[in-house]
Amino acid sequence: MQDLESEISKHFDGAVRFDELMSNHTSLKIGGPVNTMVFPADPVSLKQVLAAANSENIEVFFFGAGTNLLVGDGRFEGIAVSLKNFHDIELTRDVDENKVVLYVGAGVSLPKLMSVAKKNGYSGLEPLAGIPGCVGGAVYMNAGSFGTEMRDLIVSVALMNKKGEISIVDAHELSFSYRSAGLPDDSVILSANIRLSKDDPAEVGKRMKDYLKRKKAVQPLGEHSAGCVFKNPENESAGRLIDEAGCKGMKVGDIEVSTMHANYFINKNKGTCKDFTALMKKVRAKVQNKFGINLEAEVRIIGKI
Repeated sequence: MQDLESEISKHFDGAVRFDELMSNHTSLKIGGPVNTMVFPADPVSLKQVLAAANSENIEVFFFGAGTNLLVGDGRFEGIAVSLKNFHDIELTRDVDENKVVLYVGAGVSLPKLMSVAKKNGYSGLEPLAGIPGCVGGAVYMNAGSFGTEMRDLIVSVALMNKKGEISIVDAHELSFSYRSAGLPDDSVILSANIRLSKDDPAEVGKRMKDYLKRKKAVQPLGEHSAGCVFKNPENESAGRLIDEAGCKGMKVGDIEVSTMHANYFINKNKGTCKDFTALMKKVRAKVQNKFGINLEAEVRIIGKI
């Protein structure tokens, strides 16, 4: 560890922690220890981390708010990289009298971005109100709600590959699909430029409030969850399928299928990754048996279960 710490610390600005529990950094409150966790302050520092990892052949994974993340209970023998320090929001330009483009760091939380949009009267994000993650994760997963997805807003994204090389990719070069931006496996999102419309701040705020109210009525937003567990099959709702398969309220250990929205699994107390994945397996089997549909995971699973 000391050799790794010494290697990372060269030209590095940010924080480094060892034996950090991932459960302290995920919305599910699940996850075992990780050998090394780093919080680089800038791309140069991130490049240094990747160089150290490459030289030692150490596995790396990236996370933001940890809201769509299920981390194994065992030790992760690698480096967890948090991009929460990439939190700048800047107005890059007025496209015209009706549009603006914002530069948004990957570590900016969606609630913070919503707040800035509301204050300045920037419209387009309102249907995404209530999604708790960071912009990097939202772009990577092509997060969406009420018919709006991140791909509808993206102008371009800045990426860094595992060699530390930075590239700017225009939206039309990305292979967006349902819950995916089609990014290269060896890349991490540093920032995104997003296009929004100019509007009255009060009207933007009202729409955000309305969407959030609708979401709170059907989703357990105040519980320890990772958001939707399974992707919606084509022309179907995973939540409806799980509900009609009789899975609401099912439990394994302290992990429970939400009685409010069946596609949310709640950590009621001290649930584990093993409990969560076991419940996923049971729910999948019930849906498969009743509807002949194999549900695909939306939650991102990292490490040893």
